[in-house]
Amino acid sequence: MPLTALRTQPTAALIRTVITSYGDGHHDAPLGSALLVDARPLRNPPEDPAVRERMLRTNGLAPHVRGYVLATPGAERLIERSFRRALALLALSDQHRVDIHVLCGGGRHRSVVVAEELAARLQAVGYGVETEHRHIDRPVLG
Repeated sequence: MPLTALRTQPTAALIRTVITSYGDGHHDAPLGSALLVDARPLRNPPEDPAVRERMLRTNGLAPHVRGYVLATPGAERLIERSFRRALALLALSDQHRVDIHVLCGGGRHRSVVVAEELAARLQAVGYGVETEHRHIDRPVLG
């Protein structure tokens, strides 16, 4: 399966973490052991009639989508809890890579924003991070 969006974050640190965002509605979740972050409880932009049309044409890399998702009640708590868990795994896994899988329904909005935010926070404390957005270019589901 081709990777639709693979981004290596510029960093001097070795890659210690790979964060993969995806949509569980596509039925091809990444394989392997990983810290699982479920972004489905966050507000889904395409389900909001006030922003639906704009959200259908974009994804979680767009600043307005990022702002929308991060303004969702519970978003900061989910991201901070996931960040702390990732740090704990990285501390335990001194020689190994830690994978993080972030899922939402379609893999275009919520999971992408959460994955990018986790990557930024991990980089800010010195970890090398690579992000992969498996379904970012797929059509919106539902």
